[in-house]
Amino acid sequence: MASFAVFFVCSFLISILTTSTSLETINPGQSMRDGETLVSAGGSFELGFFSPQGSTSRYLGLWLDKSPQTVLWVANRENSLSDNMGVLNITTQGILILLNSTNHIVWSSNSSASRTTQNPVAQLLDSGNFVVREGNDYNPANFLWQSFDHPCHTLIPGMRLGVNFVTRMDRFLSSWKSAEDPARGEFSFRIDPHGYPQLLLKRGNTTWQRGGSWDGIKFTSTPRPKDNPVLTNEFVFNSK
Repeated sequence: MASFAVFFVCSFLISILTTSTSLETINPGQSMRDGETLVSAGGSFELGFFSPQGSTSRYLGLWLDKSPQTVLWVANRENSLSDNMGVLNITTQGILILLNSTNHIVWSSNSSASRTTQNPVAQLLDSGNFVVREGNDYNPANFLWQSFDHPCHTLIPGMRLGVNFVTRMDRFLSSWKSAEDPARGEFSFRIDPHGYPQLLLKRGNTTWQRGGSWDGIKFTSTPRPKDNPVLTNEFVFNSK
């Protein structure tokens, strides 16, 4: 797996209904409706419902609090809501479910956590990670589910790209289909684990650009990075 402190941002003008309520967490029996938002403790990130410019479809997305036109992550990118009656719930099993106006599930987190949950909580962290955790357990290693494991088109510092050889989870970026449609587009940016892992920019099944292999400091086809006291690159390659 690889972790890159890089911020790939695609900005789209969006329409967000005027919000009257901001939540800190979502618990079983509690809902977040269209018009409400979930805000991180420090106020850096916000989660709510939006419509891309030129579209009336509604999506559950995450954006920078001071820049709501910059959507970083979309939950139901493949299954839009047709109106503003969407509702986000969390079950007692710690699974997030997004319901439409007829109470049909249009998206769920499909948590694979095997342990029994006692008090699941959904929370938006100041890192931009939307997580489901157990009660007062803030250890990232114990999160029941996290949006960082399911990137869309933006890589946020703290996210990872790459393949977990144990769980086979493949984290990669994929473009929006269009400015009006956040469904997965034809471009993807990922790590190819075959042979010695390298970065690939792909259009469908066609490789457009290769990043080369990691030489300990950078990928061989990229310029040597300048010293940066804030941003660092890290590449991890082991049996896991």
